[in-house]
Amino acid sequence: MGEVKINIRFLRADDFDAIVKIDNKVLGLYRPEYYKLKFEKLVQSKDYVPTSLVAETENGMVVGFIMGELYIGEFGISQEKATLDTIGVDPDYQRRGIGKLLINEYLAHLKKLGVEKVNTLVDWDDAKLIHFFSANKFSPSKVINLERTL
Repeated sequence: MGEVKINIRFLRADDFDAIVKIDNKVLGLYRPEYYKLKFEKLVQSKDYVPTSLVAETENGMVVGFIMGELYIGEFGISQEKATLDTIGVDPDYQRRGIGKLLINEYLAHLKKLGVEKVNTLVDWDDAKLIHFFSANKFSPSKVINLERTL
């Protein structure tokens, strides 16, 4: 495929099917329930502050997305923190800078909202994803995630 012009815009409710499809292609898992809960929180909630984005081609085809949440403190005062919890780029469009473009737009928008830190979690054994985030200037935080198997 040649050069494709990509537009970044805010996530909308009608992006649901495209995002589930991309996630399925990337992970090989069909997770509509996961995204139903995310969309209820990120798009349909009255407390929703638009932060999540999609990347689409000139003809409107969604080829990537980034989702996260802005933490609002008491009285609507920002706690200046946000998360980046889900990112995906259609495998047919990977290695074209779309993931980097999504992250840069996401972070620029959050910065305008007064956010000073963005956190994400990556599986320790996922070297490709760790490399991707490292290349996009994410580094280990001073907080360690602890877990206990039951």
